[in-house]
Amino acid sequence: MNSIAEIFSETQLKALQQDTPTPLYFRLYSLLKNSILDGTIDNGAQMPTEQQLAETFGVSRITAKRAMDELAAEDLVQRRRGKGTHVTYEYAPKPVQAPLVGMLQEIESMARHSDVKVLECKKLIPPANVREALGLGDKEKALQLVRVRSRDGQPFGYYTSWTAGLAKTVNKRDFQKFTRLEIFRRHGVDISHVTQTISAVAASTELAQQLDTEHGAPLLSLTRHSFETKNGKENLVDHLQVYYHPDRFQYQMDLKLDE
Repeated sequence: MNSIAEIFSETQLKALQQDTPTPLYFRLYSLLKNSILDGTIDNGAQMPTEQQLAETFGVSRITAKRAMDELAAEDLVQRRRGKGTHVTYEYAPKPVQAPLVGMLQEIESMARHSDVKVLECKKLIPPANVREALGLGDKEKALQLVRVRSRDGQPFGYYTSWTAGLAKTVNKRDFQKFTRLEIFRRHGVDISHVTQTISAVAASTELAQQLDTEHGAPLLSLTRHSFETKNGKENLVDHLQVYYHPDRFQYQMDLKLDE
């Protein structure tokens, strides 16, 4: 498997050390489980040893062992004496259904009329479903951008995006100064098609903290795929996942039939 540093972001690693009511072993177990379920850690991959997990995440070996025990109990991994622990879960990509076409001007306007805090801006290996959608190889990286948008001091949206095809290096300051669409244009990425899927989810511990709400509270979930067309071929260049606080953000559309 890829090294832990290439799979998990700094925010995810730091979250394990935060003082929360959730047991540390369960947070480590959840982090590893989600990476197995979304295909970031492939079927058949050898997991790090308990000692390696303890050193990487800064936890005790007992904590690492309990997290691995939970994964084994759910048949996500299999332990064999002398051969280590291997992932037994087979990731199967699920089709994304996104019938809603977003208006880029409205997206950009919202970005300009809200405050942004950039938490992550780094090239990492995306989860398997994102790699497949972006047409990347198993070890190819994309730009991961994690942001929180606020209005009047109240956070309303938690954004995680994976972007391929940016020709030049970008950093946190760029995304604090310019909208993503402005940066795309500066890099020669011309968005020609946007699809979206909207659903609802319960807030995880991290989302509840970032959006100033309670664990398990309902959130609006939006998945946005942005495409560009070159030489007559449409390619996905950006995968965006947003979680909105429903009391501070409403998604409204005004649709008309073509004349």
